[in-house]
Amino acid sequence: MVERFHLEVLAAVKEQGTLTRAAESLNLTQSALSHSIRKLEGQIRTPVWQREGRNLRLTQAGEQILILANRVLPQFKHTEHLLRQIATGEMGSLRIGMECHPCYQWLLKVIAPYLEKWPNVDIDVKQEFQFSGLAALHNYEIDLLVTPDPVFQPEVTFIPVFDYEHRLVVSTSHRLAMHGSIMPEQLSEEVLISYPVDTDRLDIYTQFLNPAQCTVKKHKTIETTEIMLQMVAAGRGVCALPGWLADEFAQTMAIKSLRFGQHGIRKQIFLGVRQDEEQIVYLNDFIAQAQTVR
Repeated sequence: MVERFHLEVLAAVKEQGTLTRAAESLNLTQSALSHSIRKLEGQIRTPVWQREGRNLRLTQAGEQILILANRVLPQFKHTEHLLRQIATGEMGSLRIGMECHPCYQWLLKVIAPYLEKWPNVDIDVKQEFQFSGLAALHNYEIDLLVTPDPVFQPEVTFIPVFDYEHRLVVSTSHRLAMHGSIMPEQLSEEVLISYPVDTDRLDIYTQFLNPAQCTVKKHKTIETTEIMLQMVAAGRGVCALPGWLADEFAQTMAIKSLRFGQHGIRKQIFLGVRQDEEQIVYLNDFIAQAQTVR
């Protein structure tokens, strides 16, 4: 019935548009490719594509096979990559996806001792995803996801790493610096500086401003933590960061962090892994190392 080769053919046809280009991309003759698909169509008793001029259009059956291809082929490629690494003496690779912009400083503390302990594990850090970090994990684009906002699903395990408090950061000369905490309406005349993230993923909006039907005077984005905090220290705006990170920078910069409301915004950092890989030795050891770093 349906074999891996059929999945690769349907994926190539969808991507290339024509049978000729699909055959070239797979290093096959057009006749060999056509013969294989005709045999499959005979087994399943329905066509998988239809010709529209020089192009091919997948039928409903073909689209169903393509869905399987999109789910399974990345797993094949990922496993084959790991097997090649094992065969050449490499332990493996660890591709880390980040959904937490300010966590880079924390991640550096985890990676440094890990690299020393696992010299044969290659590490890569990714932040830009086509859809989301969770989708990248499902699609085998990454092996581990760092996120403060896990979406719990049966195929993924999220391990809590550490707790922290999300806080507002202001200049030490700011009018709010004398307070220990602030209320939503006190930010109505402020310039809020954040990372370039949608507001529906910013806790200061979803857990503080929006519930109180409040907003800020202006919202601007900056990509780097250091520049953001320099702007805050210069009185050009305020920002929201994990308390532990604000405390680190407060040692060398004129900034202070304040609690959101009476009870604050409590958060956790999670590491997400695919359930079938959570016991890989070098991956599991990274998680154990991450749980010791604050």
